[in-house]
Amino acid sequence: MNRRLLAALLALLLAAAGGGLVLVYAKNADQRALAGAQLAGVWVAQKLVPAGTTLKAAEEQGLLTHTKVSAEAVPAGALEEINAGNRELLALSDVQPGEYVLAARFGTTPPAEKAIEVPAGKLAVSVQLSDPARVGTFVTPGSHIAIYTSYKIKALGDDARSKKINDNDIKGTSVLLDDVLVIGVGTSALAAPAKTDGAAAPAANSTGVLVTVAVPPGDAAKLIHGVANYTLYAALRGSGVKIDPNQQANDLNLFPGTLP
Repeated sequence: MNRRLLAALLALLLAAAGGGLVLVYAKNADQRALAGAQLAGVWVAQKLVPAGTTLKAAEEQGLLTHTKVSAEAVPAGALEEINAGNRELLALSDVQPGEYVLAARFGTTPPAEKAIEVPAGKLAVSVQLSDPARVGTFVTPGSHIAIYTSYKIKALGDDARSKKINDNDIKGTSVLLDDVLVIGVGTSALAAPAKTDGAAAPAANSTGVLVTVAVPPGDAAKLIHGVANYTLYAALRGSGVKIDPNQQANDLNLFPGTLP
């Protein structure tokens, strides 16, 4: 075996050893990162969980799996455990594979018995949102969202600054409602609507999808006013997130000095 062949074999061995060391390092880095993070247990749909399936059956049939993720990544309202107190609860609508399982997706009302499940003391209000404004397909019945509103700023007064603001197209965005429970998206609700004569569900409006939320009466007035007069946008809440209800962004504080 000549020197050139030996050198080539040695180079291959060194490359393989180096690649192995990189993989070991990366694996150890992942383990160190997980060890340093605060983890929380969550349930995830492994397969489709049809409406009407009990939590007990979903677990026994392997439709759900329990895993640990960073506590910061756990969505608000996530199902924490399956126990004697909730294992007989029914899936109120289909839970799609890959979804985090939310506690609000299970209840005692069988599907098709009610058109929608509105929590006691609250009102159901529907908002039409585009796909981006409802966080794509990730907002589902049982999710908690924050709702923001965008509007044109008008200044009251006849001074020079107020006139400049009113003469220019100054826009602002504020928090309208910081924590809202979603009870329906399109035709999918916490309790699915009854089927009639095998007819297909109506198609979603091409300009957006209806998101139905449950809010206290006072917040219902705010939301309806926002629907009627402003542009609304939703954000999906994670666990432990804190939102300043007085938070506002506008052209003047985002781009200081732009007003003539």
